Amino acid sequence: MSTLPDIRVGSGFDVHAYDHAAPLRLAGLDWPGEPGLSGHSDGDAVCHAVVDALLGAAGLGDIGGLVGVDAPDTANAASTGFVRLALERLAAAGFRPVNVSVQIVGNRPKFSPRREEAERVMTELVGAPVSLSATTTDGLGFTGRGEGIAAIATALIAR
Repeated sequence: MSTLPDIRVGSGFDVHAYDHAAPLRLAGLDWPGEPGLSGHSDGDAVCHAVVDALLGAAGLGDIGGLVGVDAPDTANAASTGFVRLALERLAAAGFRPVNVSVQIVGNRPKFSPRREEAERVMTELVGAPVSLSATTTDGLGFTGRGEGIAAIATALIAR
Protein backbone atom coordinates (compact mmCIF):
# COMPACT_ATOMS: atom_id res chain seq x y z
CA MET A 1 0.00 0.00 0.00
CA SER A 2 1.37 3.40 -0.98
CA THR A 3 1.94 6.05 1.67
CA LEU A 4 2.14 8.82 -0.92
CA PRO A 5 -0.45 11.58 -0.48
CA ASP A 6 -3.08 12.12 -3.15
CA ILE A 7 -1.39 14.96 -5.06
CA ARG A 8 -2.99 16.62 -8.06
CA VAL A 9 -2.01 19.43 -10.45
CA GLY A 10 -4.34 21.82 -12.23
CA SER A 11 -3.86 24.64 -14.68
CA GLY A 12 -5.85 27.78 -15.29
CA PHE A 13 -5.80 30.50 -17.90
CA ASP A 14 -7.61 33.81 -18.06
CA VAL A 15 -7.50 36.84 -20.29
CA HIS A 16 -9.13 40.26 -20.18
CA ALA A 17 -8.94 43.30 -22.43
CA TYR A 18 -8.12 46.66 -20.92
CA ASP A 19 -11.03 48.90 -19.98
CA HIS A 20 -9.75 52.44 -19.52
CA ALA A 21 -12.96 53.43 -17.68
CA ALA A 22 -12.47 50.81 -14.95
CA PRO A 23 -10.00 50.62 -12.05
CA LEU A 24 -7.35 47.90 -12.29
CA ARG A 25 -7.58 45.04 -9.84
CA LEU A 26 -4.85 42.43 -10.35
CA ALA A 27 -3.50 39.73 -8.01
CA GLY A 28 -5.85 41.01 -5.32
CA LEU A 29 -4.35 44.52 -5.43
CA ASP A 30 -5.64 47.87 -6.65
CA TRP A 31 -3.38 49.55 -9.21
CA PRO A 32 -4.18 53.29 -9.23
CA GLY A 33 -3.45 55.09 -12.48
CA GLU A 34 -3.54 51.92 -14.59
CA PRO A 35 -6.29 50.91 -17.02
CA GLY A 36 -8.66 48.33 -15.60
CA LEU A 37 -9.74 45.05 -17.11
CA SER A 38 -13.06 44.39 -18.78
CA GLY A 39 -15.27 41.70 -17.38
CA HIS A 40 -18.45 40.95 -15.53
CA SER A 41 -16.62 41.03 -12.18
CA ASP A 42 -13.56 43.16 -11.39
CA GLY A 43 -11.67 41.30 -14.13
CA ASP A 44 -8.77 40.15 -11.90
CA ALA A 45 -7.19 37.72 -14.35
CA VAL A 46 -4.80 36.35 -11.72
CA CYS A 47 -7.61 35.38 -9.35
CA HIS A 48 -9.63 33.91 -12.22
CA ALA A 49 -6.73 31.74 -13.40
CA VAL A 50 -6.07 30.60 -9.81
CA VAL A 51 -9.72 29.57 -9.41
CA ASP A 52 -9.57 27.47 -12.59
CA ALA A 53 -6.27 25.88 -11.56
CA LEU A 54 -7.56 24.92 -8.09
CA LEU A 55 -10.90 23.61 -9.31
CA GLY A 56 -9.33 21.81 -12.25
CA ALA A 57 -6.81 20.04 -10.04
CA ALA A 58 -9.64 18.60 -7.94
CA GLY A 59 -11.83 17.78 -10.94
CA LEU A 60 -14.42 20.33 -9.79
CA GLY A 61 -14.96 22.23 -13.02
CA ASP A 62 -14.13 25.87 -13.61
CA ILE A 63 -14.97 29.43 -12.64
CA GLY A 64 -18.00 29.48 -14.94
CA GLY A 65 -19.53 26.58 -13.06
CA LEU A 66 -18.63 28.15 -9.72
CA VAL A 67 -20.02 31.67 -10.17
CA GLY A 68 -21.42 31.85 -13.67
CA VAL A 69 -20.32 34.33 -16.27
CA ASP A 70 -23.13 36.84 -16.02
CA ALA A 71 -24.96 36.26 -12.73
CA PRO A 72 -26.36 39.56 -11.40
CA ASP A 73 -24.91 39.00 -7.91
CA THR A 74 -21.36 38.78 -9.29
CA ALA A 75 -21.48 41.98 -11.35
CA ASN A 76 -18.40 44.03 -10.43
CA ALA A 77 -17.64 41.55 -7.63
CA ALA A 78 -14.16 41.25 -6.14
CA SER A 79 -12.55 38.16 -7.64
CA THR A 80 -10.85 37.38 -4.33
CA GLY A 81 -14.32 36.17 -3.27
CA PHE A 82 -14.27 33.68 -6.15
CA VAL A 83 -10.95 32.29 -4.86
CA ARG A 84 -12.53 31.87 -1.41
CA LEU A 85 -15.49 30.00 -2.96
CA ALA A 86 -13.11 27.72 -4.88
CA LEU A 87 -11.20 26.99 -1.66
CA GLU A 88 -14.48 26.08 0.07
CA ARG A 89 -15.31 23.64 -2.74
CA LEU A 90 -11.80 22.22 -2.55
CA ALA A 91 -12.09 21.67 1.22
CA ALA A 92 -15.53 20.07 0.84
CA ALA A 93 -13.96 17.60 -1.60
CA GLY A 94 -11.19 16.83 0.90
CA PHE A 95 -8.39 18.82 -0.73
CA ARG A 96 -6.11 21.65 0.32
CA PRO A 97 -3.80 23.80 -1.78
CA VAL A 98 -0.07 23.07 -1.51
CA ASN A 99 1.15 25.89 -3.72
CA VAL A 100 0.19 27.98 -6.74
CA SER A 101 2.35 29.59 -9.39
CA VAL A 102 1.01 32.32 -11.68
CA GLN A 103 2.58 34.06 -14.64
CA ILE A 104 1.10 37.34 -15.83
CA VAL A 105 1.53 38.18 -19.51
CA GLY A 106 1.23 41.82 -20.49
CA ASN A 107 2.98 45.13 -20.93
CA ARG A 108 1.44 46.87 -17.94
CA PRO A 109 1.24 47.40 -15.12
CA LYS A 110 4.92 47.17 -14.29
CA PHE A 111 4.61 44.21 -11.97
CA SER A 112 8.05 43.75 -10.39
CA PRO A 113 7.80 46.69 -7.93
CA ARG A 114 4.72 45.12 -6.32
CA ARG A 115 5.46 41.41 -6.86
CA GLU A 116 6.28 40.67 -3.21
CA GLU A 117 3.20 42.55 -2.01
CA ALA A 118 0.99 40.63 -4.45
CA GLU A 119 2.55 37.33 -3.38
CA ARG A 120 1.78 38.12 0.27
CA VAL A 121 -1.84 39.00 -0.52
CA MET A 122 -2.39 35.93 -2.70
CA THR A 123 -0.58 33.60 -0.28
CA GLU A 124 -2.78 34.79 2.56
CA LEU A 125 -5.87 34.39 0.40
CA VAL A 126 -5.02 30.87 -0.82
CA GLY A 127 -3.57 29.65 2.49
CA ALA A 128 -0.51 28.23 0.72
CA PRO A 129 2.51 29.76 -1.02
CA VAL A 130 1.67 31.65 -4.21
CA SER A 131 4.51 32.70 -6.48
CA LEU A 132 3.97 35.32 -9.16
CA SER A 133 5.99 36.29 -12.19
CA ALA A 134 5.38 38.50 -15.18
CA THR A 135 6.55 38.65 -18.75
CA THR A 136 5.85 40.45 -21.98
CA THR A 137 5.50 38.98 -25.44
CA ASP A 138 7.98 41.32 -27.10
CA GLY A 139 5.24 43.13 -29.00
CA LEU A 140 3.53 39.97 -30.29
CA GLY A 141 -0.18 39.20 -29.94
CA PHE A 142 -2.88 41.14 -28.10
CA THR A 143 -0.81 41.44 -24.91
CA GLY A 144 2.18 42.66 -26.88
CA ARG A 145 0.04 45.27 -28.59
CA GLY A 146 -1.08 46.49 -25.16
CA GLU A 147 -4.70 45.40 -25.53
CA GLY A 148 -4.98 43.36 -22.34
CA ILE A 149 -3.54 40.92 -19.84
CA ALA A 150 -3.37 37.14 -19.64
CA ALA A 151 -2.63 35.00 -16.60
CA ILE A 152 -1.54 31.37 -16.48
CA ALA A 153 -1.78 29.49 -13.17
CA THR A 154 -0.64 26.08 -11.98
CA ALA A 155 -1.92 24.72 -8.67
CA LEU A 156 -0.70 21.77 -6.65
CA ILE A 157 -3.26 20.34 -4.24
CA ALA A 158 -3.26 17.42 -1.81
CA ARG A 159 -5.98 15.30 -0.22
